[in-house]
Amino acid sequence: MKLLEQIPTIWNDLDRQTRLRAGYVLIALLAAGVAWSALAGKVAGVEQKLKAREAVLKELLPLKVSYRAAKQSSDLLTGRMAMLRPDDSPARIIEEIGIRGKGVKISPLKGEERSGMIEDAADVRVDGLTFNEAVNLIYRLEKGSRPLLIKKSSLRVRFDDPSRCDLAMTLALLKPAVGRPR
Repeated sequence: MKLLEQIPTIWNDLDRQTRLRAGYVLIALLAAGVAWSALAGKVAGVEQKLKAREAVLKELLPLKVSYRAAKQSSDLLTGRMAMLRPDDSPARIIEEIGIRGKGVKISPLKGEERSGMIEDAADVRVDGLTFNEAVNLIYRLEKGSRPLLIKKSSLRVRFDDPSRCDLAMTLALLKPAVGRPR
């Protein structure tokens, strides 16, 4: 407490020039304190914005991955739709794959229209395939150049020859609806 009482006496004992310099130093220290406080407030605000943006970024990254996967799938379907010819049908695609001579039976079904696409459907039955041929056929149908869906399939082992099987599938070829652009 004595120090606080002595400050005014020490201040008054100083000459005018020293008091002026000490006043300038005090003013500079106060100004530095005010500037430091303002900068600390700005930095805290920027840090809050940074944390908020990092949180948003963490939410958006999975969405970005989902968007890219959907975009890739959409581009793939668009490319496959571009390869479609007006006279394409599931029977023609089966013939192009080249599994003739193995007891192929194709019967057309009524197609559906959904979300701007028409499904040209068919029941396909292939008898006497090896398991490798059946897998290759399904792979070629799914990954082929045309938009063909395998809606239902069943694979049955033959009783007369266990190394062979019968494959029954319901296929749907997607075509753009009449009057809609591809």
